[in-house]
Amino acid sequence: MMKQNVVISRRGAERVRAGHLWIYRSDVRASADVVGGSVVSVRDERGRFIGQALYSDQSEITLRLLTLRDEAIDREWWRGRLRASVARRTGLERVADAYRLVYSEGDLLPSLIVDKYGDVLVLQTLSQGTDAVKEMLTELLADELHPRAILERNDVRVRELEGLEQRAGVLWGDAPAELEITQHGVRYQVAPLGGQKTGAFLDQRENHLAARTVAHGRALDCFTCNGGFALQLAGACETVMGLDISAEAIAAAHRNAELNKANNIVFREANVFDALREMEAEGKRFDTIVLDPPAFAKNRASVQAAVRGYKEINLRAIKLLETGGVLVTCTCSYHVTETMFLDIISEAASDARRHLQIIEKRIQATDHPVLIGVPETLYLKCVIARVID
Repeated sequence: MMKQNVVISRRGAERVRAGHLWIYRSDVRASADVVGGSVVSVRDERGRFIGQALYSDQSEITLRLLTLRDEAIDREWWRGRLRASVARRTGLERVADAYRLVYSEGDLLPSLIVDKYGDVLVLQTLSQGTDAVKEMLTELLADELHPRAILERNDVRVRELEGLEQRAGVLWGDAPAELEITQHGVRYQVAPLGGQKTGAFLDQRENHLAARTVAHGRALDCFTCNGGFALQLAGACETVMGLDISAEAIAAAHRNAELNKANNIVFREANVFDALREMEAEGKRFDTIVLDPPAFAKNRASVQAAVRGYKEINLRAIKLLETGGVLVTCTCSYHVTETMFLDIISEAASDARRHLQIIEKRIQATDHPVLIGVPETLYLKCVIARVID
């Protein structure tokens, strides 16, 4: 069957040539009778071939580019892209058995996520295009990787923008309700159908290790979730306190601490903003503090409120640190750039009348690669700093 053509504006064509994979509806000039979820041929207004893309008739992101080549986008094409993505993770299995196998645009497979949790795979098809080939993708993953089970975690809001329903369940095989994973020597219990994201936060894995290398003394892990940072800090610190507002998260963190026999961690259900203010008033001090909050800025409209939130927690944390203490501070808000985040930390240090030196600037783990030309693939920023007076 001949592919239908979608004509895009000059601005859209230049965006693709600059390396981006998205074309917005405002740059689509002609798309008559194109079926949502189909693969289309993309051309500029002079009729020149640009590439091939997944088409959405609902989302503002109308086109997600698959290739710049005029080639068959068939079962074997998808198999080749999956194989290439998996091959780029070679070596990770030596340090972890849970990581991201496919990172959507970062792996030139836009709107497709595949995470590995031991012998269970979790799939997300986040656009009409990848959802249309979900059954085929499931078959290919089963054929290539021989997992115990393949699940879908398509219970995310972004699918509503594509006119897709939210759903979660087993696509293939027999999946346990919970399973155990290991990351850099730390064991975790995860629930792929019930946990955060696709079961756990995989993007901080390498930052957990980086934090451990500089952590010492009395540690405080804010927004601990399932204890990711706290469990690594426990091996380097005298004591660790983990805080989270979610009772469910604290219960999971307790289970993980018991699993690792980490007896020097205490977890507490608390609003972090309130807890930091109370600790400051009580004169408490720490040698290591981790701030790993959820995304405060979900969109551009919420950036200013997010900046105030990040400033508040960083200011409180800096005040609570001993001289020589280490701050590991993160933002997973794409709309808060690294420059903005560094300004927030600088202003917080100034207001606290402390001097900070940056030890390291980090991003998300290497299994979440950033594609040059697609800034949206870089969302996690992590700064490790030391209070020197």
